[in-house]
Amino acid sequence: MPFLPNERVALFIDGANLYSASRNLGFDVDYRNLLEYFRRQTRLIRAYYYSAVLETEEYSPLKPLTDWLAYNGYTLVTKPAKEFTDATGRRRVKGNMDIELAIDMLELADKIDHAVLFSGDSDFRRLVEAVQRRGVRVSVVSSVRSSPPMVADELRRQADQFLELAEIAPEFTRRQMEPRPARPAARQTPADPYVTDPHDGD
Repeated sequence: MPFLPNERVALFIDGANLYSASRNLGFDVDYRNLLEYFRRQTRLIRAYYYSAVLETEEYSPLKPLTDWLAYNGYTLVTKPAKEFTDATGRRRVKGNMDIELAIDMLELADKIDHAVLFSGDSDFRRLVEAVQRRGVRVSVVSSVRSSPPMVADELRRQADQFLELAEIAPEFTRRQMEPRPARPAARQTPADPYVTDPHDGD
């Protein structure tokens, strides 16, 4: 991993985006191993995980994951997701965490040397630029090998370095799966833990 000796590092994980990219590439993330991987490579200051949570159901498939993260070294940032029915009568869920992630990265910028952003969302390009102006290096972790590619070109160009998720995934893969067939660039099915579109900028 291209980290400098003793640099202070923070992880900013867009949960829905990482979930979508890893499923597309055919693996599940082991978050314990992910944390240990970066602890071995860096002086890890903080690991943030962002997720919108649907609170209208008795049981959310995300709850076991978010509960585990909150007790095992991650700073969990959540907010209620909004459920609605689209024009075709299909159930949709919207929950964008961009603002929360941006505020945390900007507030922490003076206390870290390197921010690692797990997302390919083009909306983060200006955030990356703003943090870089404060002297912080920014790495973007996403994938160009997924179908479709999960990282926006403008975000990849803005980052100090791009880390291909498929290349570092063996360090924190829980179990291998068959790669998922490409879906339309719409949303995940309600059966998935994340049912919101990771590219949704609303």
